[in-house]
Amino acid sequence: MIDLYYWPTPNGHKITMFLEESALAYRIVPVNIGKGEQFRPEFLAISPNNRMPAIVDHEPACGGGPLSVFESGAILWYLGKKTGQLIPADPRGEFETLQWLFWQVAGLGPMAGQNHHFAQYAPEKIPYAIERYVRETNRLYGVLERRLADHPFIAGEAYTVADIASYPWIVPHQRQRQNLDEFPSLKRWFAAVAARPATQRAYARAGEFPSQPVVSEESRHILFGQTAANLAGGDFKDGR
Repeated sequence: MIDLYYWPTPNGHKITMFLEESALAYRIVPVNIGKGEQFRPEFLAISPNNRMPAIVDHEPACGGGPLSVFESGAILWYLGKKTGQLIPADPRGEFETLQWLFWQVAGLGPMAGQNHHFAQYAPEKIPYAIERYVRETNRLYGVLERRLADHPFIAGEAYTVADIASYPWIVPHQRQRQNLDEFPSLKRWFAAVAARPATQRAYARAGEFPSQPVVSEESRHILFGQTAANLAGGDFKDGR
């Protein structure tokens, strides 16, 4: 059994997508990030970066007691290795998948995330910041477009964790001010991933929870106003 500490964000969707593809038994443990539940001591014990998702595998392949894993890319790789699914068996295919997984967690996710922040959540609309991240998101869409022009999936011929990692960050393309009609190969891939039964089941699980935190002044501070002091046991509400 896998305990999945989850909230319906792009990084959260990655893990439900994998779990639904692999048919691993799992239980969702909600972590309402708009209410600051990611700062609870019991969650920090398994996710020291106070970010979800995280998992606890109660039956790790390596044996021993329960094993916790944090960071969405690491979780996908761990689950792929555990199950022997969604990571190519040959070394070249494995490396191809790994580098595109790194590309997503280091590039597409952070840049699209900053796009969301400055366009949707920032209390002050800063035109330079909005344009900067909209343009960088557009560039990264272009990287995927070129890759997918001659590959059915991101890592090559097979559907892998690289596709699972990237897809949830393309879902909010309209909020990111991107037009998929400008990226026909990406649009073809996006439709193919969306049509997978496991993808549909994963996003149905998201419907059990609010789609995103309501950004009041309190939740804005919880989500965006943290410092090192918060991890030392301070009050996340007032920054002490």
